[in-house]
Amino acid sequence: MPCPALPEGFDFTDPDVLHHRVPLPEFAELRKAEPVRWIAQQPGIAGFQDEGYWAVTRHADVKYVSTHPDLFSSNLNTAIIRFNEHINRDQIEVQRLIMLNMDPPEHTRVRQIVQRGFTPRAIRSLEDALRARAGSIVETALASAGPDGSFDFVTNVACELPLQAIAELIGIPQDDRIKIFDWSNQMVAYDDPEFAITEDVAAEAATELISYAMNMAAARKECPAKDIVTQLVAAGDQGNLGSDEFGFFVLMLAVAGNETTRNAISHGMHAFLTHPDQWELYKRERPATTAEEIVRWATPVVSFQRTATQDTELGGQQIRKGDRVGIFYSSANHDPEVFTDPGVFDITRDPNPHLGFGGGGPHYCLGKSLATLEIDLIFNAVADAMPDLRLAGDPRRLRSAWLNGVKELQVSTA
Repeated sequence: MPCPALPEGFDFTDPDVLHHRVPLPEFAELRKAEPVRWIAQQPGIAGFQDEGYWAVTRHADVKYVSTHPDLFSSNLNTAIIRFNEHINRDQIEVQRLIMLNMDPPEHTRVRQIVQRGFTPRAIRSLEDALRARAGSIVETALASAGPDGSFDFVTNVACELPLQAIAELIGIPQDDRIKIFDWSNQMVAYDDPEFAITEDVAAEAATELISYAMNMAAARKECPAKDIVTQLVAAGDQGNLGSDEFGFFVLMLAVAGNETTRNAISHGMHAFLTHPDQWELYKRERPATTAEEIVRWATPVVSFQRTATQDTELGGQQIRKGDRVGIFYSSANHDPEVFTDPGVFDITRDPNPHLGFGGGGPHYCLGKSLATLEIDLIFNAVADAMPDLRLAGDPRRLRSAWLNGVKELQVSTA
């Protein structure tokens, strides 16, 4: 097996890497030469007192890890592959209460409750309201454009619909959505010096969000209503979330449902405007396959991790019990064994078995239908109201260890 040509000490979770680009060439090297590779780290640099992790880069291996929670745990070290180096173990332990970081059977119990809010009927019931909101968001963005027709697509368009969708779904007053936006930003921006977010600020933001949600849950238990919060926390004998469980669920939604969809929309707009043939095709035909290709192309979550529960073998490597295993969705979504011309942005791609919503198994994205609906609605609205949109600057990327984030994307209607 050839040795992959990686720079000395290269770490796929180094936030300086994703600050500039997704390391697709390095992923390609590993897929060809060493698809499961040990990446050494200094103890503590990722928040864990170990010496590194296994990078899993092939589509098939990422799926295998994702669908075998008995071998690869989300709970032992959480699904977050790299925290700030100043985090302490107690702060990591608290995050094991989030559904994302649970294993069966506890994960199964919680997911069976919260999925009541994500049934096809529940999502369909939001469609008309969200379509109207998408149109209003785009019209407001147009009205806010400067004299040269320019505006920040991230702030004025991409941020808004995911926030409003979450507010619509669980009954958060629309006037409070900016609080959710600020809290979720503070929780994930600890690696980006522009935001000057300390660990204490991030922890305080998480506490504020959880407290807000717990107060909602307590109010519904006291006075049930015909809404999703009541279904989750006061649903009689169907099984309920405790107020604290509901708080952690809303925290997960704020990141998993808000940050990820926002970044998919931002990357999708950039992809369209740098691939004008696809933008013309979209405006003309509006293919139903568009949202899935945008998620594959963007892959907003570059990676999560699991922890081996026992000695096992993966991709020709011996994984030891307790080893952390990084599953790199961005690499899997560019695997040429699965995708023809994976480096091509093709909104008619079908089939499209990407892993942008996870690799299957118990943690497959609960909100996939809502996310693809939001993407469809917002790009339909943009194509209708801003058909001649163009780039007015390069995207400014988030400095992050695991999110493929965009902070700013200047566009112009002129």
